[in-house]
Amino acid sequence: MTTITGRRWVITGAAGTIGTALRAALLERGVELVSTDIRPVVPADQGETSATTDLADLEGLTELFAGAHGVVHLGGIPDEADFHDLAEVNIVGTYHVLEAARRAGVPRVVFASSNRLTGSYTAGDRVTPEMPVRPDGFYGVSKAAAEALCRLYADKFDLSTISVRIGTYADAPESARAQRTWLSPADAVRAFVAAMTTTEKTAVFYAVSANTTRWWDLDSGAALGYVPEDDSAERGEVEPIDQRTPQGGDFATARFSTDRMRR
Repeated sequence: MTTITGRRWVITGAAGTIGTALRAALLERGVELVSTDIRPVVPADQGETSATTDLADLEGLTELFAGAHGVVHLGGIPDEADFHDLAEVNIVGTYHVLEAARRAGVPRVVFASSNRLTGSYTAGDRVTPEMPVRPDGFYGVSKAAAEALCRLYADKFDLSTISVRIGTYADAPESARAQRTWLSPADAVRAFVAAMTTTEKTAVFYAVSANTTRWWDLDSGAALGYVPEDDSAERGEVEPIDQRTPQGGDFATARFSTDRMRR
């Protein structure tokens, strides 16, 4: 897995913000892309094909993955929602991706996890991937369950799985929290390329920029070849934050979850 040039990779959730940017970066690196989403995806150039596929369709995913060197799994509900919906899409959908990869003989799945599965740690904590999960909501719970599935498929079925805990993806940080959690678009590409090319069989790391005030460990990513270059401190004065508040901020409030529950 030391190179991706000339290799065939499938991207789920390819129509999303990160998926769109990552597709362009990978095509520049000579990757043969199969981009899929529940929404139509318009291929960017001759190096890319597309398919409209639902994560609920295990057989369809298995057919789509045939002959691929790897899958970048970005698809799913991207924020807090009713638990039943999150379980169906983010947990069962990730199971389908992993099982389809196993059936199709795909050697690696790179899973787009989230910092939100540790969002109940406080701003005064320095968090590493080895620490127990403390989700700030049901979305974080769905990502924790999906990471557990990734580890199971690595241990039981010998599938290489790399989980990327994505920070606050944006062109620039727009809040005191984001100054700690910011992931620049350029560093996001570096994170996924590292996950795609590492020689490690299974790993979890935080995809966060090299922010001076970041809350999360970078050593686990460095071990895979992820070295971020951007720092939110270079984008303006860093605002203070109460060290007792949850890292998830508003995401960790009870109302953020209850307002999204089915009535």
